[in-house]
Amino acid sequence: MKLFSPEKANALIPVLAPLIEELWMKRRELAIRLLESDPALRGRQRFGAPATSLERRGEARRCTELKAEIVRAINRIEAHGCVMKDLDLGLLDFPAARDGQPVYLCWKAGEPAIAHWHGTDETFVDRQPL
Repeated sequence: MKLFSPEKANALIPVLAPLIEELWMKRRELAIRLLESDPALRGRQRFGAPATSLERRGEARRCTELKAEIVRAINRIEAHGCVMKDLDLGLLDFPAARDGQPVYLCWKAGEPAIAHWHGTDETFVDRQPL
């Protein structure tokens, strides 16, 4: 497992932030498509002819593709050595060592730099300033 210093983890933020934005965009698109294809909502929201089975299959295929794209985006993020902890927050942990003990450097999308850490058995709410 790769260990990060705060400097090395911070150097990845400009690379990872756009990947998280892409991940959010894909997830948002999937949520919209799933809502639009919900039969309970479709009758109330759509006007005109009902969707054909071909259209429904195409929509189902696109949802499956979006799910795969989301998984690939997470894999691309984690390929840098960090761990995706929370999709909603864009929360990433970077394995590190502090006083000889394994810890995570913790970064949340939107933060300018990594400024927190927490133990490997702790979570975001337990994070402490570097």
